[in-house]
Amino acid sequence: MQPMLKKLKGDRTIWLVVIFLYIVSILAVYSSTGTLAYRFRAGNTEYYLVKHMIITAFGLALMYVAHNIRYTYYSRISQLALFIAVPLLIFTLIRGTTIHEAQRWITLPIINLSFQSSDFAKLALIMYLARVLTRKQEMIKDLHQSFLPMVLPVLLICALILPANFSTAAMLFITCMVLLFIGRARVRHIMALTGTGMAGVAIFIAILLAMPDSGRVHTWQNRVTTFISTEDRDTYQADQAKIAIATGGLAGKLPGNSTQRNFLPQAYSDFIYAIIIEEYGLAGGFVVLLLYLILLYRGIRIAHKSPGTFGALLAAGLSFSLVFQALINMAVAVNLLPVTGQPLPLVSMGGTSLWFTSLAIGIILSVSRAVEQEETTNQWQATTQNGNTDHNKANS
Repeated sequence: MQPMLKKLKGDRTIWLVVIFLYIVSILAVYSSTGTLAYRFRAGNTEYYLVKHMIITAFGLALMYVAHNIRYTYYSRISQLALFIAVPLLIFTLIRGTTIHEAQRWITLPIINLSFQSSDFAKLALIMYLARVLTRKQEMIKDLHQSFLPMVLPVLLICALILPANFSTAAMLFITCMVLLFIGRARVRHIMALTGTGMAGVAIFIAILLAMPDSGRVHTWQNRVTTFISTEDRDTYQADQAKIAIATGGLAGKLPGNSTQRNFLPQAYSDFIYAIIIEEYGLAGGFVVLLLYLILLYRGIRIAHKSPGTFGALLAAGLSFSLVFQALINMAVAVNLLPVTGQPLPLVSMGGTSLWFTSLAIGIILSVSRAVEQEETTNQWQATTQNGNTDHNKANS
């Protein structure tokens, strides 16, 4: 593995974390898709394994391509991406494909590939906000010239995601608030925006509840009430996840020996962390958690060393978004939060969601490449100066 890492550019630790998470993903998906294979593929358990390996390989290729592009180019790309994201989200609300009782997907004709427009919009918005924050640093404290123009796209994107995907909209909004804080926006402006956003969501939910067709609101309501009070509620998912975690113990049942994969809905996606703990124990669950925390630490370290403000904000925003989603998924699996429908980044079975995650990590690695290049340049300059000083001393 060491010779291969030498050929890769950017932060080697992040590459290692990604490779380990991909390995965990392949093992966990293969183990947790047995029920799917017998239900839809006549017992062909290798089908989903091969499919997931192809998706993972393509995600790794996207990451490699993204990390070879200089990170400053993503500043311009973000404008076009945000311009495309808005109509995609509108189209999803009107004509989107419904999967698992949620209208979040767009199905591309001919190739019949479905993807969540919110995944693309999330990546586009974080890149765009990093760009705007960088350009407005000289007037960052000004409400009218700086703050309001920055937050309007945030409110628009989150509002378009909200009707079909409350958890993604909330997570994206929180990520943007964190990015605004890192970008030195006034705290009172951020708090006022947060309060306004919460009030807007409350009014939106109240209006929908009063309408005959309330869309996804009753689903959100049921998930929260089920989490708060289990009396007369369907707690099947949470109960099966608890059983998986409890029977896993410290060392687990070993790979492929899960029993709850046959009972737990979305064992290969939303609740894959429970299956990991069942098969690899609390030790395995802790290792997975540690990998995400390492990813966050390295992302913050890259942001701290970034040669430019845009690179720092880009690395910080994307790192926080990915790890925040992972923590939410793991908290749901261990019943610390109500069900959100968020997959575990880089681990859950999926197609385009894994690809967008791979692109995000590729962009972080692109920033780390610039950090490495600057450090190499500084070392060369320091060596050259020391050599010239020694030469002058010798001549004198």
